Amino acid sequence: MTIRAGSLDRRTLLRGAIATAAMGSFAVACGSPSSDDSNDGPKNKGSEKNPFGVAKNSKVDAAIFDGGYGTDYVDYVNKVIGSQIAGVKVDVKPVVDIAPELQPRFVGGNPPDLIDNSGEDQIGFLGILDQLEELDDVFEAKNYEGKKIADTVYPNVKEPGTYNGKFVGLNYVMTVYGVWYSKTLFEANGWTPPKTWDEALDLGQKAKKKGKYLFVFGKEAATYYQTMLINGAVKEGGDEVRLSLEKLEKDSWSQPAIQDILKVMETMVKEKMFVPGGSGTQFQKAQAHWSNDQKALLYPSGGWIENEMAKATKKDFQMTGIPEMTVTSSPKMPYESIRAEAGEPFIVPKKGKNVAGGKETLRAMLSKEAAANFSKTKKAPTIVKGTVPADGYGSSALVSQTKMLEAAGTNIFNIQFIFAYGMNTDMLVPWNSFLSGDLDRKGLTSALQKISDKIREDDSVKKLEVK
Repeated sequence: MTIRAGSLDRRTLLRGAIATAAMGSFAVACGSPSSDDSNDGPKNKGSEKNPFGVAKNSKVDAAIFDGGYGTDYVDYVNKVIGSQIAGVKVDVKPVVDIAPELQPRFVGGNPPDLIDNSGEDQIGFLGILDQLEELDDVFEAKNYEGKKIADTVYPNVKEPGTYNGKFVGLNYVMTVYGVWYSKTLFEANGWTPPKTWDEALDLGQKAKKKGKYLFVFGKEAATYYQTMLINGAVKEGGDEVRLSLEKLEKDSWSQPAIQDILKVMETMVKEKMFVPGGSGTQFQKAQAHWSNDQKALLYPSGGWIENEMAKATKKDFQMTGIPEMTVTSSPKMPYESIRAEAGEPFIVPKKGKNVAGGKETLRAMLSKEAAANFSKTKKAPTIVKGTVPADGYGSSALVSQTKMLEAAGTNIFNIQFIFAYGMNTDMLVPWNSFLSGDLDRKGLTSALQKISDKIREDDSVKKLEVK
């Protein structure tokens, strides 16, 4: 059996075993109700303003992951939903440990109407697949501005939430990956953001002359450098590099595009271009060495980084993102190519008391007003196009994300295998050792290949459907 793995948001980067690890026990606990086990409450006839037939004055029980984005953006829905359906109230309950807290409700047959299925304890999708509403009708509905929702969102945003052909997870946030720097600091020193790894190495030498480092890392986020490696290698060597990794092929980590980047990274480690002590530093404290203390010039991350470090960023930092570096100036994919994916998956359980209300909440979130509010307050784009103004609500990071998406055009890709198989925790160990200088390039390559081989050779593990 093969599966389509959903893309995973920034919290997943710090997670160990995720969907595949959790799905077995959860499926046993919850059972496998048929598609006929949906909510048996009264159904109201739908209309253009109320396509799902939500009852007036009804309440929507929403369990929302309380992480880096908080929960207030879902609360905001209450400001717009009333324009379509009178009296509907979205009751938001912040949740940190999604699976432990909500599993008993699935078992008891009374799950929430809407769940932001995110965080370290995300519920494995395959374990509850038959208990979730398919959400195609949300995309087919018109938004609050009267346009078909499918026509207002970025391309391919349904794919991350599609499992075994069923679109059950509506990923709301558009995550853009890149390398981040302070525009103010660079301009003050006459530095140019690097496009190739040789340029990055040269920048590292310039940083040392100023008593600074090129990079910094924290123990829980050492694999951010793996993300930067993979993304750059895919651009350099083409889609075959991605496919080899996704398929867990033998020697996939020895591909030239990967090794060429690792050679430069190894040189950077040897020449002490990383802030020391990263393997013993909590990741947000390490990031503050970059965003607040400016000990380091560059940091690889997703677009969540500005919001995450909002309280620990130097004034007038002007956080700006660029695509990952390539080895040569003529890679197989354009330098402007980026990894970007829809994340923060929302699900609507069939057994919810107000299934229609759960879907209507998503429709409200996809309105221009609600999407613009999210971008304004969280400094990140949603999947809804055209809701970020040219000034990015004063956020240079949001402006650069929008520009990267526009410059990439159709050259946008995604990487699924690491989190689909819950490999990140194991990979953190060799990456911390490598970035600390305790493990060389060959040792890192061998360690990563062993992790891939273990999954590939385990017939009990469902494999990704790779394309």
